[in-house]
Amino acid sequence: MKQLLFIILLCAGAYITKAATVDTIAAHSDVMHKDIACVVIKPSSYDGKKDVPVVYLLHGYSGNQRDWITEVPAIKQYADQDSIIIVCPDGNYNSWYFDAPMDSTVRYETFVSKELVNYMDAHYKTIKDRAGRGITGLSMGGHGAFYLAFKHQDIFGVAGSMSGGVDIRPYPLKWEISKLLGSYKEHPENWEANADINLVHLLTPNSLAIIFDCGTDDFFYKVNVALHEKLLYYGIPHDFIVRPGAHTWDYWSNSISFQLLYMKHYFDTARK
Repeated sequence: MKQLLFIILLCAGAYITKAATVDTIAAHSDVMHKDIACVVIKPSSYDGKKDVPVVYLLHGYSGNQRDWITEVPAIKQYADQDSIIIVCPDGNYNSWYFDAPMDSTVRYETFVSKELVNYMDAHYKTIKDRAGRGITGLSMGGHGAFYLAFKHQDIFGVAGSMSGGVDIRPYPLKWEISKLLGSYKEHPENWEANADINLVHLLTPNSLAIIFDCGTDDFFYKVNVALHEKLLYYGIPHDFIVRPGAHTWDYWSNSISFQLLYMKHYFDTARK
């Protein structure tokens, strides 16, 4: 009996040592003069010797860096099976990942696309070019992922969005966006310049691998369909997935596994 118990404990210990590990870091932002909390999920295969691809995973409005690890515990399993590092930064509860023209304290475009990427490349064994970097997120984070990837194609090679606010213009009174951009009535140019759908002109065919999805019952469904149609018009290859679902964690917990698989395929082929 004691021998059986020893074997069980030994197997359990081996399983634990093979599980993904989670770091909580404080990455400093020079432009915002503060440390920003981030969750870093490392696959069990991470040994500090081999360069590993990284996916930056953004939370939604009113969220924080722990949303994904709390609401979708399987995210650790996905990091393991796809052999990727997943980084979840705190994007403030309503930054929309802009460098906000109306609030000089909000510089999350610079933080995520430059300062955080530089931090990860300096402190972890990462693939230090766009062929090893992806970015995705939900809702506000879906907007942020496309916003950052479209504008910084030299940094990110693959981008995704889940139920993303890919066109903010229809929502001038929602989610405190006017604090960052000014009111739509007085500063329409800020809203036009910072809507994902208006950044499609920055893309060329196959310059960025793109995947996004939205549920048919989601309030962002129509703007996602509009983005899909605009990408088609411009001849930009992309994967757009529609299925039943609303703006919920049940939907996103399903989406993220497909998006990470898509990104793993990109990482496996981009450097060949």
